[in-house]
Amino acid sequence: MDLRRCKRCLIYEMADKAAYESIKNYIDSLPAEEKSDESVYRSRLNVCKECDSLLSGMCRKCGCYVEVRAAGIKAHCPVEKW
Repeated sequence: MDLRRCKRCLIYEMADKAAYESIKNYIDSLPAEEKSDESVYRSRLNVCKECDSLLSGMCRKCGCYVEVRAAGIKAHCPVEKW
């Protein structure tokens, strides 16, 4: 898959597994009380995947990796979609 053309992909869906492992390790290191539960996390990612601001796993509105942002219990979408 050509990473430059993957507009609505999340990091875990792209070919660069090392980048995803780094993100996953960060998310796994968050204290449980700071993490959204799995259903909220997946719901947020599904919304991000449909957003025009998603580009290769990053939000073009704020520059975050959406998988990291979706994992935080107090996180919010910069365009208020979730």
